[in-house]
Amino acid sequence: MVFQKTIQLPSYARGFHLISEYVLQEVPKITGIVHVFIQHTSASLTLNENADPTVRLDFETFFNDLVPEEDSRYLHTEEGSDDMTSHIKSSLLGSSVSFPLNKGIPVWGIWQGIYLCEHRNAARRRTLVITVLGEEKVESLFPI
Repeated sequence: MVFQKTIQLPSYARGFHLISEYVLQEVPKITGIVHVFIQHTSASLTLNENADPTVRLDFETFFNDLVPEEDSRYLHTEEGSDDMTSHIKSSLLGSSVSFPLNKGIPVWGIWQGIYLCEHRNAARRRTLVITVLGEEKVESLFPI
């Protein structure tokens, strides 16, 4: 079975935001692989720690230090000082995440969740494409 759905996220402020629930409410109750792709070049996705909110703040601090907006060498700044820096951060983190699914339940580590990594100062709504490949009657090696 192949399932695919496009969803729109609400606008988020710049930073790292847990969006697991938006994705999980859309996946069918099958066993397989979920692939989530973001259709933007100035925001990204990652799968990481979902319990302590300071992790999200530390991510933002790290990436701002790694790719500072004040760097005058960037040429692609038509949309502002966060233009090229957003593209670089997005390339470093990636445009998709994949994870196993068992009867509609993600097979993650206990403290994992999906982040929208919003790199723009003036954020906009983001579009995700969720694709699930799997079967309804697969017996899992990892019962939940």
